Amino acid sequence: MASLLLHSLTPSPPSLRHTVLKSNHPKTTHRSIAFTCQSISDDADDGYLLDAPISAGDGFSFSGAGKYSDGPNPADEWFKKGRYMKAHPVYGTGEKAKDPILVLQWVAVLKPQQMSSGTPLSILLEKWFCVESGNAAKPSVILIHGFPSQAYSYRKVLPLLSKDYHAIAFDWLGFGYSDKPQPKYGFDYTLDEYVSALESVINELGVNKVSLVVQGYFAPIVVKYASNHQEKLNDLILLNPPLTAKHANLPSTLSIFSNFLLGEIFSQDPLRASDKTLTSCGPYKMKEDDAMVYRRPYLTSGSSGFALNAISRAMKKELKIYVEEMRKILMDDDWKVKTSICWGQRDRWLDFDGVEDFCNGAKHRLVELPMAGHHVQEDSGEELGSIIAGLISRKVLI
Repeated sequence: MASLLLHSLTPSPPSLRHTVLKSNHPKTTHRSIAFTCQSISDDADDGYLLDAPISAGDGFSFSGAGKYSDGPNPADEWFKKGRYMKAHPVYGTGEKAKDPILVLQWVAVLKPQQMSSGTPLSILLEKWFCVESGNAAKPSVILIHGFPSQAYSYRKVLPLLSKDYHAIAFDWLGFGYSDKPQPKYGFDYTLDEYVSALESVINELGVNKVSLVVQGYFAPIVVKYASNHQEKLNDLILLNPPLTAKHANLPSTLSIFSNFLLGEIFSQDPLRASDKTLTSCGPYKMKEDDAMVYRRPYLTSGSSGFALNAISRAMKKELKIYVEEMRKILMDDDWKVKTSICWGQRDRWLDFDGVEDFCNGAKHRLVELPMAGHHVQEDSGEELGSIIAGLISRKVLI
């Protein structure tokens, strides 16, 4: 009897018909039932394709062309605009990893001559995905996404800054298309490690003076870096940062990812990890093309979910200390960096209460965007791009 195997390596027969045999019992009659499976052919445009190549997709996933994705994949188009850079060495603790599913991506390479010479180990570096626009000879602006998000969130801002600046947006380790190291094997996603990693990235970019724009819960990390490198900064622009004591607690939408077992399960769900986190914090209405870009990392590898789980645990444990430290830094008389706070008034995660008082007390400029939520660059990307350009050029009138 002929058999049919989906996605087999052997060609399927052009058609396969099965007929129910008639019973010999004189009082019973049966109608013949037939079904046909269409084989692959060069001109087959309709129907579900058996033995379809991976590139064709299965019509149900968000990767591959798929029957319902006839046009260019938005995630692929975004990826083509960027490049990889290597920065931040891997310092493994040597402890046993808690998540054995993750693949060990980077290891230290010990050369034979180093074993006897006592010279430092040759260590591989993490890969960071970044997108650049504008002339590298112009003043540099680094756009830093929040938690959880991607450099893709600045897609509307980059073109507006490219006219007069060298704009750079990158994915943090654990997010987007950057590396997602296995915890205990080079990166544990602590906030201190992110501060050190940011320093490595900025050094790798080779910029002498730079303006930093950072959104959301990664703001305290950037401020701590900036406090040690004020001489490198022209401007610091914070987008809906956690500025008050109440802001130091993660919203339930994010804190759920830090829970034991349940957090590990939810962090593997693309709709919960990307769609819900982006749309539950403000008025943002995400289009399907944009959703496909944000979902892609979670659909292609479990490492994205494990990284989300790890950073959520770190944020829950360390964010309060970092927020308090950020407040002290920004209010200190030794803080000399021109600082502006851009605030989306429709933020459902961070309350505006106390923000204006803090800005007045610290003498930092406050720019309010009434139609934006927590992810300001998503809700009002073009408006934000113009505001950033004006703040850096000192020409903005607000």
